[in-house]
Amino acid sequence: MNAQPIEKEKIETIKKEMNSEFRDHMIPFWKCMRDEENGGYYGLFDADLKLDKKGVKGCILNSRIMWFFSNAYLTLGDESMLEYAEHSYRFFEKAFWDSEEGGVYWSVTADGKPLDETKHTYCQAFQIYGLSSYYAASKDETAINRAYQLFRIIEDRCRDRDGYLEAFDRKFVPASNEKLSENGVMAVRTMNTLLHVMEAYTELYRVLTDDKRRDAVKSKLTEILDIFRFKIFDPSKERLEVFFDKDYDSLIDLHSFGHDIEAAWLIDRTVDVLEYKGTEHDMADITEVLTGKIYECAYDGRSVPAESECGRVLQDRIWWVECESVIGFLNGYNRDNSKAYYLDAAYKVWEFIKAYMVDKRDGSEWYWGVDPDGKPLKDKEFVSPWKCPYHNGRMFFEVLRRV
Repeated sequence: MNAQPIEKEKIETIKKEMNSEFRDHMIPFWKCMRDEENGGYYGLFDADLKLDKKGVKGCILNSRIMWFFSNAYLTLGDESMLEYAEHSYRFFEKAFWDSEEGGVYWSVTADGKPLDETKHTYCQAFQIYGLSSYYAASKDETAINRAYQLFRIIEDRCRDRDGYLEAFDRKFVPASNEKLSENGVMAVRTMNTLLHVMEAYTELYRVLTDDKRRDAVKSKLTEILDIFRFKIFDPSKERLEVFFDKDYDSLIDLHSFGHDIEAAWLIDRTVDVLEYKGTEHDMADITEVLTGKIYECAYDGRSVPAESECGRVLQDRIWWVECESVIGFLNGYNRDNSKAYYLDAAYKVWEFIKAYMVDKRDGSEWYWGVDPDGKPLKDKEFVSPWKCPYHNGRMFFEVLRRV
């Protein structure tokens, strides 16, 4: 990275400040979410900083925590992080894995009994993601075998010839997809699920050592890249469409700023891992457009709002959107160092996060979101089935990897 002096100063500032936030604030908070009595990690911690030890435990939360502590170990070399990852892995095997029908449940009770038995492609994907990183950290062969088993479940039971379907009952009979549908529509396919299937498969491919298995995963990743290019990306609007019917017809005029900037760098990462750069499967033409569009139409000089529906911008700032904006803008700068304005944008979004997203109260973590004036959104949990250390943890890992 041939950075100029002022750029180097910004890079060092971001790196130093994130390191402090991560080690001194985030990790201690998530360590405290460990459930020593029932296993896994507590699922609910409310806006008043009250822990609900009987709260539901979501698969997405617990798989992301497994991923988080695995990568904390791989990044920092702290052996205690691996033990926290293993704690999550043990609970996954005990509670979330369905030994009769295969796949993982959407949620379980605090003591690990099935609660919502929905088998969602999104959950299967995130368990692959967590298990793959856990294998990278632990070298536990049972974990990578389970990850590949889940890959086969998705490919054999959660898709048709045109791509991925999403919601199923316990026996993988198709069900309604309200869990990944929003904004008043009921989607059969979503960009969000496809994005994270791609992310999970990329991590699985990266850590697999068996050539036959790697080739199988690579083939499906190549198909996913083609779906993004030909079905999800709208070149006329320079964005990814979000919600679809079975035939990939878009259901709503929605521009998800957070998902587009996230997708830009995740697609680039998949291309890099597959060594597709410069080939017919290189997606740089699309990812450059996505990054530039968010910078031009969403970034306001300090932060990025969540989305725009029918031209109306939702002005709330959501924790994960800001994290993905930091990574996405930094990725744009990494790809072309002449575009120093992307580094500046990453730096300023991080300044916004420090000022408004990080809760300064003892025993807390990050707010779910804030309004345009920086005031925290009320009644939004600090820990919930969706609120976890995935986006802010991943921001830290990516910043260290890139600078």
